[in-house]
Amino acid sequence: MNISSRLQTLRKGLRRTLHAVLLCAAAQAAQAAGGPLAGDIGTGLQEEGLTGAVWSEVRADGSVNLGAAGLANAAGKAPMQANTRVQVGSVAKIGLALGVMRLATENRLALDTPLVQILPQLKLKNPWQASDPVRIRHLLDHTSGLDNIRLWQAFSTHPQPDTPLADAFSGGGNLLRVRVRPGSRYAYSNMGYGLLGMVIEKVTGQPYERYLDSQVLAPLGMTDSTFAFVTQTGKRADARLAMGHFEHGVTQAAVPLYLRPAGQLTTTAQDMAKLARFLLGDGSAHGAPLIAPALMQLLSQPAGTEAAQAGLEAGHGLALAMRDRHNVVGECHPGTTVGFRAMLCIYPEQNSAYFIGFNTDSETADYERFNRLLMRDLELPLRPPAAHGTPAPTVENWQGVYVPAPSSMASMAWVDAVFNFVRVKWDGDSLFLIPFQGEPKELEPVGGFLFRASDRSAPSHVLMQTDGNHVLSDGLHSYERVSMLRMLVLWGSLALGMLGLLYVLLVGLWRAAKRTLSRRDHLFAPLLSMLALLLPLPFFYFQSFLRLGDITLASVLMAVVTGALPLATAFGLARCWRSRGTGTVEKLDWIGLLAAFQLLLVLAWWGLLPLRIWQL
Repeated sequence: MNISSRLQTLRKGLRRTLHAVLLCAAAQAAQAAGGPLAGDIGTGLQEEGLTGAVWSEVRADGSVNLGAAGLANAAGKAPMQANTRVQVGSVAKIGLALGVMRLATENRLALDTPLVQILPQLKLKNPWQASDPVRIRHLLDHTSGLDNIRLWQAFSTHPQPDTPLADAFSGGGNLLRVRVRPGSRYAYSNMGYGLLGMVIEKVTGQPYERYLDSQVLAPLGMTDSTFAFVTQTGKRADARLAMGHFEHGVTQAAVPLYLRPAGQLTTTAQDMAKLARFLLGDGSAHGAPLIAPALMQLLSQPAGTEAAQAGLEAGHGLALAMRDRHNVVGECHPGTTVGFRAMLCIYPEQNSAYFIGFNTDSETADYERFNRLLMRDLELPLRPPAAHGTPAPTVENWQGVYVPAPSSMASMAWVDAVFNFVRVKWDGDSLFLIPFQGEPKELEPVGGFLFRASDRSAPSHVLMQTDGNHVLSDGLHSYERVSMLRMLVLWGSLALGMLGLLYVLLVGLWRAAKRTLSRRDHLFAPLLSMLALLLPLPFFYFQSFLRLGDITLASVLMAVVTGALPLATAFGLARCWRSRGTGTVEKLDWIGLLAAFQLLLVLAWWGLLPLRIWQL
């Protein structure tokens, strides 16, 4: 290591140490200024490696408590203040939903209107269009059956603050393919809220940001908030906006989004308290009607889904999802965007609520600990668990292997089927969910086909049979049972394919090391193609992650080398066929290449090869 590298490493270490020292000092200052809650949150920020947080609490008596801890900018060492502005990601969907509900209240829009009547230019592929069109309410409660998001819609440097919303849906004919019957199952969809932004613009004749700012935020008195694009640098820089961060205090300024209606809102803890108080009310703001009371009753109440019709209350309404944690049931919405995370929860029975926003998006931090702290500080009463009930006599018929239906992203359906399956087992007293990844979960019967997880107070899962399929749902995720034969084929294909690829790699390298690998060798082309998979890696390393969904040199190289791999493997197989060798080595080459080739064909069939990241 040269002197320059040593100095760079030393500087990085000093920056991290200084960052930790500043967080520790900020935690101590928060405790001194804001009492036990502020101290606990400050300590939590330090232990979880988070930069800063702001929060607000709405209490039953109508009072509002505000707080802040940590740093607003790890680079500038500015402390977080209670009035610091933050970005809240998908919590913005609440405001957009209220905008649509206001249009419905004013009879300018009906929630049961088919989407294609308002946006006929959309290339919507809905096999159930004749009987079950995608309606506005389906977009609101995430039951449209549309995909969640594509990589290029989330990570791209192309969108500008005023990019037309329609540009987010110019990615091909299958982008807006409806995967399940509209209204039947919950499947979170950022695309759906992007379409709702277009609906607002079509109905009102103005940018959705301007409409929501004037017709939702202004009536609520949220004068410190905006749906317009705000960032920390450049012409649109806002000195009060906290800087976004990732792990280790790495800073990241806000960037424009294609699907900005689904996750663009800049606000303060005080303004989020105003929003929470409105959500706890009857739809009026400062004495003036804003949202029809009947619509307010549907904020978190799932309606029409298979799970709801089967008696499960858990699920998502027009704007919020029921959240059952730590023996407290509320109505919540989380949010994540570049460099930020947030959570808003209301508790109508206790007339209480809280909001917390972080200026760090970390994959390793335990954000749930902060929800526990806020619920404890609000002194929310614990709900006794639902009583044990007699299960249906046919519960054992639901045993088997289940896969997500629909998958979270259409392009990842093979990954979900192979790695995210759940095994359901009934032992006569309890139902066990045994995922391939994660800890097993025991469900207690509460009557019929309803079950309660041990960490929930209300029924959390339901078993159903729809269109001849056995279905398991928790209101926010649905799984369908598949035949064991199908799963064995998928697992067997993966295992054989990986063994085949491993054979090509190890045996090919061994022959190369012994200098016996000639161009005519069966493994020459497949090995060369496998080694070529390393070519895009340095380009990705030096490329910003924000360009992950763009067509770049790195992504084009990835498509080329992954597309070449099955061709090179087929070429190796062709050489095996021509040589018709009968020796042990030739047979092993044939078996290894054939095993690898079948997996590559499967991945190509599922749309994963060639790996065109910009289309995922």
